[in-house]
Amino acid sequence: MITLSNVTKTVKSGTEDLTILNDVSFHVPDGQFVSITGASGSGKSTLLGLIAGLDSPSSGEILVDNDSIVSMSEDELAETRSKKIGFVFQSFHLIPSLTAFENVMIPLEINGAENPRARAEELLADVELTNRGHHYPSELSGGEQQRIAIARAFANRPAILLADEPTGNLDSKNGSHIFDLMLQMHETHQITLILVTHDMNLAKRAQRQIVLVDGRIDSDSGSAT
Repeated sequence: MITLSNVTKTVKSGTEDLTILNDVSFHVPDGQFVSITGASGSGKSTLLGLIAGLDSPSSGEILVDNDSIVSMSEDELAETRSKKIGFVFQSFHLIPSLTAFENVMIPLEINGAENPRARAEELLADVELTNRGHHYPSELSGGEQQRIAIARAFANRPAILLADEPTGNLDSKNGSHIFDLMLQMHETHQITLILVTHDMNLAKRAQRQIVLVDGRIDSDSGSAT
């Protein structure tokens, strides 16, 4: 499903080059749940952004469903993300001028989904927020906003869910609820789930744990098969 081969990401820091990721290689098969941990600055979020095609590596190859996203055009990347990849951010990234229901429905409408209203209602029910669909993000708690973000990420039935510190802005109770919800949807829909987190208790519940140190893989506890 996802393969990284000798991926390096270097950026300019003043007059010097800063290497964020250094020769990273691993394979994630269909349906696996992988956690990625490491200290701040170890390259976790950069790695997730590269897999999503939100950024490009300085060198190396990234395959998603056997297609090279490194060589894709912007239009091709946008199509791949809309059809194959759901992304959940730490800061929710809901559109403030739209209701919760509209935030979930908009990717369905953009992609020309059949009966987007019914699908949006189904997703709100999945995250237990049917009665909050008419509220705007500012009227929702942090936990509710993240649940709406998860519903939106699943709108187009992606094969891959990428989650970047999805519980980072939540208290422990809401964070646990969000994690359990993602795990349930991962198991129900058999999606590939890659979770970036600082919470080792959550990371240890993954089928596989990858630890980054200074932009390199320090350990990889799971099988890639």
